[in-house]
Amino acid sequence: MMSVLPLSIQAADIKVIHAGELLTVPGKTVLKNQTITITDNKISNIQQGFIRAKEIDENATFIDLKDSFVMPGLMDMHVHLQFEYGANNASSKLKMSDEEMAMQSVSFAKKTLMAGFTTVRDLGGNPQPLYALREGINKEWIDGPRIIAAGRVSVTGGHLDVDGMRHDLIEKYSPDTLCDGASDCRKATRKAVKYGADVIKIASTGGVLSDTNTGTGQQMADDEIKEIVDTAHALGRKVASHAHAASGINAALRAGVDSIEHGSYADEDSITLFKYSGAYLVPTLLAGDTVVKMANTSEFMSEAVKSKAIRVGSDMLKNFARAYQAGVKIAFGTDSGVSRHGTNAHEAVLMFNAGMAPMDILKSATVNAADLIDKTATLGTLEKGKFADIIAMDENPLQDISQLEKVEFVMKNGTVFKNL
Repeated sequence: MMSVLPLSIQAADIKVIHAGELLTVPGKTVLKNQTITITDNKISNIQQGFIRAKEIDENATFIDLKDSFVMPGLMDMHVHLQFEYGANNASSKLKMSDEEMAMQSVSFAKKTLMAGFTTVRDLGGNPQPLYALREGINKEWIDGPRIIAAGRVSVTGGHLDVDGMRHDLIEKYSPDTLCDGASDCRKATRKAVKYGADVIKIASTGGVLSDTNTGTGQQMADDEIKEIVDTAHALGRKVASHAHAASGINAALRAGVDSIEHGSYADEDSITLFKYSGAYLVPTLLAGDTVVKMANTSEFMSEAVKSKAIRVGSDMLKNFARAYQAGVKIAFGTDSGVSRHGTNAHEAVLMFNAGMAPMDILKSATVNAADLIDKTATLGTLEKGKFADIIAMDENPLQDISQLEKVEFVMKNGTVFKNL
């Protein structure tokens, strides 16, 4: 009789990190001389002192970060991995195929990961290549941050619609999730979810980079916003609203959106609504800083874009400071794609310059971001049972926030992507 051998059991992948300074939970005390044990892709133990790797497991991989500051991976709640804003955007849209754009987004995703951002929320682009990028990273075919991918729902002629082209090209490139009226917006939201959206992105106001002189005031009607929010929530999806003017911010908050992107002209009513609803502000100060510099030095911007860029970009800092001081919940977000991918951490410097405390900045990019995307159980802190998303730098960013721009070690999901 043939004997049946037992199936082989693959040994666990054990990694042991010695951390000189360790911030396990942003908002709490920095610990000294800690040993982190990672089993497969999750943290299995954190203990005081430097425990020899072989004492934990004879096959463990040792990672020496005794001279580093170690903390959870950063999260950016507003990126656009499919492009970088610049003089060649118009020609690229006409010349670049979806496949080429997807290849470019792979490069931008890797730059973002190497900068220490292990999770991002991509708030819109060409949907199917974006969803393919998300899946390619999830299946470990390519290197990049974990992606929460948006489907965009826009009113005709609104900020997320296309503009600045010949009429026949506008027709060709118009999104298929445009809507007008509450019922139409309900259908568009369902369609976005059907085809793969993790989150719904809307624009309740005009935008700075829309090549049109329609301004930055409210563009989506109250009933349209409310229908999108109710439909998305019924389907288990959150809603992020691009919003500059107070009227559009407040309409979106009254409708129950989960985050306001930019929030440039939030007023006292906005602050009250933020605190009542629990919605997050995702400030994107880096985008404002970038477009102001471009408007003052570049010739490719149209006059309509340039005037909006200088006005809105210059006002974002003081309005962000007021919202922060009033106790509005802040989640870190850059609008990278407007700025260069891989420079995401400069947002932290701008937040600090606006008066935000370093620990609150770190919380916004970890604990708060995880809460916004409903991933608190698995991300945002370094605790037993959570995914091993870990970064390290030479110096303590609580003493010098610009250290976040100098990340030397990146681990995502237990895999090392960048080492000292």
